[in-house]
Amino acid sequence: MQFLSGHHLTHDLTYDDVFVVPNRSEVTSRFDVDLSTRDGSETTIPVVAANMTAVSGKRMAETLARRGGLAVLPQDLPLAAAARSIAFVKSRDLVADTPVTLTRGDSVSDALALLHKRAHGAAVVVENDVPVGLVTEAACTDVDRFTRVSDVAAPVIVTLPVHTPPREVFDALTDLRQELAVLTHPDSTLAGVLTRVGALRHGVYHPNVDADGRLRIAAAVGINGDVAAKATDLVEAGADLLVIDTAHGHQERMIAAVSAVAAVGLGVPIVAGNVVSADGTIDLISAGADIVKVGVGPGAMCTTRMMTGVGRPQFSAVADCAAAAREHGGHVWADGGVRHPRDVALAVAAGASNVMIGSWFAGTYESPGDLRQDARGAYKVSFGMASKRAVVARSADDNAYDRARKSLFEEGISSSRIPVDPDRPSVEDLLDHICSGVRSTATYTGARTLTELHDRVILGVQSAAGFAEGRPLPGGW
Repeated sequence: MQFLSGHHLTHDLTYDDVFVVPNRSEVTSRFDVDLSTRDGSETTIPVVAANMTAVSGKRMAETLARRGGLAVLPQDLPLAAAARSIAFVKSRDLVADTPVTLTRGDSVSDALALLHKRAHGAAVVVENDVPVGLVTEAACTDVDRFTRVSDVAAPVIVTLPVHTPPREVFDALTDLRQELAVLTHPDSTLAGVLTRVGALRHGVYHPNVDADGRLRIAAAVGINGDVAAKATDLVEAGADLLVIDTAHGHQERMIAAVSAVAAVGLGVPIVAGNVVSADGTIDLISAGADIVKVGVGPGAMCTTRMMTGVGRPQFSAVADCAAAAREHGGHVWADGGVRHPRDVALAVAAGASNVMIGSWFAGTYESPGDLRQDARGAYKVSFGMASKRAVVARSADDNAYDRARKSLFEEGISSSRIPVDPDRPSVEDLLDHICSGVRSTATYTGARTLTELHDRVILGVQSAAGFAEGRPLPGGW
């Protein structure tokens, strides 16, 4: 990474402050760009869902891993619940999506409550686990909510064996002008579903899988209590990567926690954070972290900078920490402040191996929250992990006095309405959006890999007016 000659940096930079200068390039197609990382996470795209309760659950983890990313289960999740989510993700198919299922006797109200748990737009009606019909939102419109789904279900038009090549599924759906195929096991029981777009995506993305060919999933722990024991339990449950997480990662308790987990030798990468300085990065790597999480205050749900003045503009924080990590054999993840595909590309340009995304993913079908409606449209509720809402959940086992005392000190928004983008309601739609942007950035810089993108990129510094000039204006001037 280098800056244009004549650009002398006098202050730290955010993503908005930076632009990429096109280089001479031999890369002629976006599909010639390899988006896989080399930090031990085995991601094939540089995208990680943040360990936030309103973001990362089993649906998010399954979907992201199938497309090459990774989701981190939050530290507040009880071990039994985390183990169930891990087992669920590990059992999922690498191609077929997990369907929403109903029985003939379920009501339209039941169907409407479940349809938006997945992005494929339909629930499969089953009888003895054999698919017998499909229910869509359109079929439930203007229908009494107590109507049985058997009265509104449509017949299954396309049924194919579960191991049918995705290209053949796409062709069959195209020939019949259908959008969704139901995939079955040899005994005719339901295996999954695959849409036309899903079949296309299978040819573009590569799943993030473990040594046994199962989808990967990560889990977070805090720095209080017996961290090594908690980490061991999560790895025994199947977690492929551990995130040791606290708001202020450059503190003695964090360093001790990382050292304790590293000493156990669990055989999975350790991520620790958050920090914003080279010194913090070096200390965590020296303690045993493989990857350091960078970012204090840039997240949409975070009020740390306004409450405390603590933090650092994210681009400079990532660049500084990444340089230090490389010198000491580690890597960094850029955590927070991502609002556009360009921000992901710039984080990679600064040296991040992966980019964590929180609130942007909270407003998708795959996030754990229930879909709600108001006058402006569909939305989901998100909240910060240092907010009062999160603190209450995290201190549920404390006595009443300690809970009340902790509630006096929170940083973060406890409830925010994250709109569901009607053009990109699924996290897969956002992945298409993000990866398209990052691939294009690579082609503009002449890079075929993320490492080459970092090595070759030339950056400039722009004013707020320069950033505004680059915004599209659909309505014209």
